[in-house]
Order: sequence, then C-alpha cells, then structure tokens
Amino acid sequence: MRTQAGMSRPLPEDVQGVLFDLDGTLLDSAPDLYAALLAQCTEEGAAPPPYAPVREVVSRGARAVLRCAFAERGEDGVLALVPRYLELYRQVMARQTRAFEGVDDLLARIEERGLRWGIVTNKAAFLTDELVRRIGWNERASAVISGDTLPVKKPDPAPVLLACERAGLTPARCLFVGDDQRDIAAGAAAGLYTVAVSWGYLDGGDPHGWGADAVLDHPAELAALLQLESSVA
Repeated sequence: MRTQAGMSRPLPEDVQGVLFDLDGTLLDSAPDLYAALLAQCTEEGAAPPPYAPVREVVSRGARAVLRCAFAERGEDGVLALVPRYLELYRQVMARQTRAFEGVDDLLARIEERGLRWGIVTNKAAFLTDELVRRIGWNERASAVISGDTLPVKKPDPAPVLLACERAGLTPARCLFVGDDQRDIAAGAAAGLYTVAVSWGYLDGGDPHGWGADAVLDHPAELAALLQLESSVA
C-alpha cells in the first residue's frame, strides 16, 4: 500500500525524469557485500556476524559493514581493513546482486514514457561503474554520479544537481528516490520531489520520519504515482 508522508507539495507537473539511489533502492546488493565480509572474516580469523545487522547498515558504506565484525579493533583498525574489503567485494560483485522485485518493470515503464532516469550513489566510482555495467544499465542510465565524482556526497545536494545537469533534467521537474535519510535530505535540498522507499535497507530508520514528499512500499507504487502504463502488453 502506498503511503504519503505529509504531502508537503504535489507531484511536479510534466515530470522529466527520476533519479535513484543505487544500493537498497534499485539493487539488493547486500548478499554480495555480506559475502565479501565473510571472506575477510575467514582471512582475519574473526567470527562472522549474522546477515541481518549487516544488511541494515550497508547503505552507510564499507566501514559500517566492517564494524559488524571488527568493531573491537577501533576506527583505525576498521579503516585499515577497507582496501582489502573493497577488493574482496569487487571479486564477488554482481554474483548475487539483483534488482529488487518490480524495479526492472519500473525502469522499462519510465523509458517507454520517454522519461530519463539516473543514479546518484555514495559508492565509489570504480565499484559503481563496474556494477552498473554488469547489471546492464550503463547504456540506459542518463547519468551516474558516484560518491567520489565530487568532493562532497549525499546528503549534500551537489551530486543530485550534477546528475540533473548531466541528464538534462530540471530539478523542479524531477524525483529523487532513496532508502536512506541522506537521500531525502540531498534531494530536498536540490529542489526535487523526494520519495522514500520502505523496501530498502533504511539504516534502521523509519522512512515516514524523514520528511519525504512520499513514502512507497513497492516499485509498482512509484509507477502508479507517475501514472505510467504497464510495460506488459
């Protein structure tokens, strides 16, 4: 069921496109991120943590994932493990990662309507670009902005504004969709209509408390919000 958080403003008229967060919004990448952590635990002789708490924090990046297993080493110890973790993750990236149910159909509907879509993620570009290529979206996305494309990342609005510029989108006629409070903050500050999605990782938070213009429970509800006809004949 679709819920809307406060309806602080109506959906823009004549929407041009939609920008998405990547991990936890378009892609369920947690299984591969967890697999890389398990491999590192084996290398380090550490006890592997359960999956659920790791899944919850993957949107916060490598250090948050590593803390699930190596918090007792302190921040410097965790930081020292990041390069090897990213190497292990790159080896398994896209093995188990899949689009969330309904996302492929949503993107097809967006494209059939002639709208543009793009990605704004805090993931490093060397991982983002490879993952998007492996998933098969590199020729479809109108813009892909990574966490190191600019000196700042979400919740700063600059990456969102850059994605709009590269995709040829007017911010006021665009949506930003994400599963983390930082996504909503960045999108709102950039002047986009913001959508929080409950199907993602959420970082332990409640998307209804983030001040988003809408909170949705399934990709099909975003298609309905945009009044996109089904891509299925």
